[in-house]
Amino acid sequence: MKRHLSFLLLSILFVFQSVAQDKAPAYPLITHDTYFSIWSFGDELNQSVTKHWTGKNQSLSGVLKVDGKFYRFLGAESKEYKTILPAADESAYQASYTFNKPADGWIASAFDDAKWQKGTAPFGDDDAAKTKWKSDDLYYRRKFTTAKTAVGKRYLKLNHDDNVEVFINGKQIYKKEGWVHEYIYIPIEESVLTSGENILAIHVKNSAGGRFLDAGIVEEVPQKSAIGLAKQTNVKVDATATKYSFICGAVNLDITFTSPLLLNDIALTARPISYISYAAKATDGKAHKVDLYFSASTNIAVNTPNQPVAAKKTLSNNLSILSAGTVEQPVLQKKGDDLRIDWGYMYVAVPQKFKATQYINKQEESLNSFLGNNYPATASVANGKELNLSSIIPFGTVGSTAVETYLMMGYDDLKSVEYFGTQLAPIWKKSGGNFETQLANAAKDYTTIIKKCADFSTKLFADAERAGGKEYAELCELAYRQSIAAHKIVYAPNGDILFLSKENFSGGFINTVDVTYPSAPEYLIYNPELLTGMLNGIFYYAESGKWKKPYPAHDLGTYPFANGQTYGEDMPVEEAGNMIILTAAIARAQGNAKYAEKHWNTLATWAGYLSKEGFDPANQLCTDDFAGHLARNANLSVKAIVAIGAYAQLAQQIGKTAEAEKYRNIALGMAGKWQQMADDGDHFALTFNDKNTWSQKYNLVWDKLLGLKLFPEAVYKKEINYYLTKQNAFGLPLDSRKTYTKSDWIMWTATLADNQQDFQKFIKPIYKFANETESRVPLNDWHETTTGAKVGFQARSVVGGYFIKLLAEKWGVRN
Repeated sequence: MKRHLSFLLLSILFVFQSVAQDKAPAYPLITHDTYFSIWSFGDELNQSVTKHWTGKNQSLSGVLKVDGKFYRFLGAESKEYKTILPAADESAYQASYTFNKPADGWIASAFDDAKWQKGTAPFGDDDAAKTKWKSDDLYYRRKFTTAKTAVGKRYLKLNHDDNVEVFINGKQIYKKEGWVHEYIYIPIEESVLTSGENILAIHVKNSAGGRFLDAGIVEEVPQKSAIGLAKQTNVKVDATATKYSFICGAVNLDITFTSPLLLNDIALTARPISYISYAAKATDGKAHKVDLYFSASTNIAVNTPNQPVAAKKTLSNNLSILSAGTVEQPVLQKKGDDLRIDWGYMYVAVPQKFKATQYINKQEESLNSFLGNNYPATASVANGKELNLSSIIPFGTVGSTAVETYLMMGYDDLKSVEYFGTQLAPIWKKSGGNFETQLANAAKDYTTIIKKCADFSTKLFADAERAGGKEYAELCELAYRQSIAAHKIVYAPNGDILFLSKENFSGGFINTVDVTYPSAPEYLIYNPELLTGMLNGIFYYAESGKWKKPYPAHDLGTYPFANGQTYGEDMPVEEAGNMIILTAAIARAQGNAKYAEKHWNTLATWAGYLSKEGFDPANQLCTDDFAGHLARNANLSVKAIVAIGAYAQLAQQIGKTAEAEKYRNIALGMAGKWQQMADDGDHFALTFNDKNTWSQKYNLVWDKLLGLKLFPEAVYKKEINYYLTKQNAFGLPLDSRKTYTKSDWIMWTATLADNQQDFQKFIKPIYKFANETESRVPLNDWHETTTGAKVGFQARSVVGGYFIKLLAEKWGVRN
């Protein structure tokens, strides 16, 4: 009976441990800025390759050796390919082509293409194209020879824009409408290829925008390593760290990824160095010989894996260091959304006291070196591709007392962004020294920083739980690092701090005002100076005369170039309202209006514009631009009204009483009129002219938080009561037009509730989304409320808006 009872208790304990693990759409590992941002996209750390937030592989690997047995705890084996038919990213080749529709049978091997033109791939209309293609259609033929038998599965390697049909030996193997922006791998059935000569035939049709074609064939290299999987028993995400626990035979391994983003310490937050800490402990009371293998792919330092890299190992400041970067080093030469950094240098550093063995070799050889205890002695590689930077840390004999070690990962980006023609250096350079010095400082302060991070994370959770409950607190934990890591901290030439966002997966714009607006609550709580850094560039753009319109710019460019707006359309009411409201919020957070006074003339111009154009907005975009243009937008009108009221509040704070009275009266008059025009019985409408519609009036939250009292509380209550009748399984829709939502706006809407019970009713579906969505990407803020699926966006800074309820608590605004 005792044996059965013991088994039952163990089973219950196992189930409890499994259920207790945190769940997230993706798990932050290394999070510093939009380029140095590595995530696990699966619930098990050792079941998938770690990735950049864009979804491209940036592999981190970890294996623990216990008494001669190997257990993988970090990452999965990346697929490796050998080339059968090279694509242009590997070597130059020529193919036959024509822009005119060919005769029937053109896809067959026997077809005579002697009169077709010959061209060097890739084909397209951009600078990367070796053969220019500017017509609607491209027909492509390429002969090649291959053996019939293959060791591994073969794939077509293809990059195309737009619609494509692919044939091998006359058989269609792939067809797609649309385009891709990277090489994709399409399985080829074994029967398609023949021994000897084959023909690859492709038709691409341009439907809109750019044109591109490149193709090759590769063969998957079978994985040879027989490594067991460590059993993951727990994962916990807090504000500054992600912690995992594993069973590796008779040894338990804890691994913690800490990115010390403590916003009250700007220098520390801006230093791009993370810690990976390990603790190994025997579970059977016996002694075990333990070694740890860690490797980082040089894909962390490239935009595409075909880029050549150089790598070296050095000793400096009592650290064993591996570093790598591209051979080309195209500093600040690329801009856009789905891009990774390909300049500067990545670093892996281990304190020498841990007696690590470090080496550099090809990805497919790196782990085998550890398995065979045979490490290459090469100190540098001048030109290679997809290398691994590997470190072996001996734990020695591990018993019932935990043995602890750590290593550091860092990235020196040399120059971070371009700001109105000036390339700005990372701020750690202000303290002097090189990046090795930064690593040494990080090592020296390791114990202190880890404790500070733990203390901060504990306090953040406790504060958020008190403000909004446990589930709300866990959502804040998940959002904290993601929001910060979508920014870069630099200093402008005039000394102003700049905290520049990248509009991740929604255009790639830099310092977008309507991305700053939803992100702001996190920074108002933890360091309002950083919010000034989000506004400074927009103020400079207007006050320098570079931007001449009576409302703010939408953005400062396309990341990493902040040289002026590149978004194709203005958002006049949206951005004017955002800038004024956030300036008033800074005054509330700092306890004075000095920042507003510094920019008073600009604020006055924007307030004047809103007083004329803001109440009944013309047909224009707002921050929810994905929903399209909308005239007479009631929620946008609220933003204008609240901004005018906030401007009046600021005027009062700096002693401009006449100005304050004038604009407060304007705002009060507008608010009264708004309640009449937007009224739709038991709620307020989406637009003034279209009743039987509704929308979240999330902009009202600043009327509440700033204590403006422009709208009666009955307006909040009426809307909240109505919203509670419109919820779906995964949240409250944005408005009556679609069932998708923005989770940041739900948080703002929920904060209008006058009791904790109603607040929780809005939070629970967001929590359900974060735990159950099948869209495995860093937390996306635009999702479908009926299915929990991602609609668009990922890894954006706007999840900083989740902190709005905690901000209300901090400011004493309770229910």
